[in-house]
Amino acid sequence: MNEKKSENFGACCDVNGIFKIIGGKWKVLLIKAIAKQCPKRFGELRREMEDLAQTTLTVQLRELERDGILCRQIYAESPPRVEYKLSELGKTLLPVIERLDEWWASYQGERG
Repeated sequence: MNEKKSENFGACCDVNGIFKIIGGKWKVLLIKAIAKQCPKRFGELRREMEDLAQTTLTVQLRELERDGILCRQIYAESPPRVEYKLSELGKTLLPVIERLDEWWASYQGERG
């Protein structure tokens, strides 16, 4: 690819930036789980994502919160209760994720 085409592609689609925010094995699944039942408590996510280690869950949730995709609410109770919900920015990802789901279904149909 020539340099000019490469620059234009980078300007319109920063794939590295996209995958920094929603990449990885769990982030899209977490976004979908929280969107399905919002707000979602940490323990509910932990049970739903049974193959996900608790430390990985914590890291993924904190990264999504840091990137403005999730909001975390901590309640001053004993024991403490923590709930996650999609931010307004996070809600804008839902149509994108739905399109990815549609693409995947189509891809699987084509690959038979």
